[in-house]
Amino acid sequence: MRVLVTGATGFVGYAVAARLCRDGHEVWGLARSGGRLPDRVGRIVGDVRDDAAVRAAFMQRFDAVCHLAALVRVRDSRADPVGYWRTNVGGTLAVLQALAAQGGPPARLVVASTCAVYGEPGAALITEDAPTQPTHPYGASKLAADRAVADLADTGVIGAVSLRAFNVAGGLPGHGDRDETRLVAKAVAVARGRAAELTVNGDGSVVRDYLHVADMADAFALALDACRPGHWTVYNVGCGRRSTIMDVVAAAEAVAGRRLPVRHLPPAAEPAELLADASRIRTELGWRPERSELRRIVADAYAADEEGEPAPHPAG
Repeated sequence: MRVLVTGATGFVGYAVAARLCRDGHEVWGLARSGGRLPDRVGRIVGDVRDDAAVRAAFMQRFDAVCHLAALVRVRDSRADPVGYWRTNVGGTLAVLQALAAQGGPPARLVVASTCAVYGEPGAALITEDAPTQPTHPYGASKLAADRAVADLADTGVIGAVSLRAFNVAGGLPGHGDRDETRLVAKAVAVARGRAAELTVNGDGSVVRDYLHVADMADAFALALDACRPGHWTVYNVGCGRRSTIMDVVAAAEAVAGRRLPVRHLPPAAEPAELLADASRIRTELGWRPERSELRRIVADAYAADEEGEPAPHPAG
């Protein structure tokens, strides 16, 4: 298939584009930056917030799109809600409009969504049937994007899948995550000596579900094959393993072979535990998180940090 990956220079987008190339697809990356793309990925320079640029990209018809270009920082979304809605919703609408206008057989669309659409559910394991009650503009904008995708799929113009990721981390050879607002990336920066210390909210007992970026890329590849015209499906993508902040610190210390300076801050207003029930994607698509043991995630992030280049802005 001829596949467009938006945000292809970003942390996850790069991994998705590389995986699709290995599967034999003809892959093009749409990115607003000059960041590095995987080998054999064609470059299209453009910003998903620019409708004309997106239309121009679709002058060459695509059989499928993996849409990952987005703004992803919760705290920043509270400071700039309009910017987040313009990028995450407006960018998705631009892609949908271009797909609807290109004609031909129904295209396939796989969208990077997020567990943030669920807000703060009380269940220990979050299923796709959990209420969607986002608590910040980032989650709200991604939920709105999901709904727009579902509405276009209902017309039969596309078949679509939204992948609601939990905490994606790790790295590929030569491609790490330099967004140090994320815990694993910051722990690696401290371990490498680029940052002086790691700050931890409260006692570090908050539980999260960490997923290797390569396992996330596998989910995109499987979802692309599973798209059916006229249907929208949502899948949680996480491994369901309980990892606390201090577990991440311990893993980074084990990988680096030294203690990390840690400073504890007052507890933050955040869910105590977010874990995925990913049984749907396991059962329906045969997906397995084969690389998502925490020690491997941190080790791969640490190795990629040494080899890679600084990552672009999260919008990709």
